[in-house]
Amino acid sequence: MGLVAIITYVISLFILYIVIETAVKNGINKSNVGRHFDMDRPEEPEDTKKSFFDTDLDKD
Repeated sequence: MGLVAIITYVISLFILYIVIETAVKNGINKSNVGRHFDMDRPEEPEDTKKSFFDTDLDKD
């Protein structure tokens, strides 16, 4: 009986985490401040983003 309670508790915490994370992301993205930051910062294409390996000293 104790193992079932622990598993149920862990699953409920995981579901709660997903719900809170989604609510926070949606709240930030739909707020006026979130939209303001998105307009100021245009997305860069994925291939132009700098990587740690671009400045690697062992690069041939």
